[in-house]
Amino acid sequence: AVHDLFRRMTAMRTTPARLLMGLGALLLFAGCATGDEWQTWKEHPTHFASGDHFFFSTRNREGSSPKVTRQDIAMARDQGWWGKPITVSQEAILER
Repeated sequence: AVHDLFRRMTAMRTTPARLLMGLGALLLFAGCATGDEWQTWKEHPTHFASGDHFFFSTRNREGSSPKVTRQDIAMARDQGWWGKPITVSQEAILER
């Protein structure tokens, strides 16, 4: 009985601490967006315009060497992709 009481008291003390840690993490991550990024989030109900947009974005992360095909360019135009544009020279556009 004493062990159960101790366990319940410990759980009650850690619940607010976990809640505070979760809120702190949320504030930390929310504070990382710029005004332009927040505006983009407000204008679009989803993170990506389509599955194609998702796969393109995961394939071309910041800091990596972008791999862009002519099909990617056509899909971006047709599907209305948003976010930070990836620019490459005409010579760097892959056929496949």
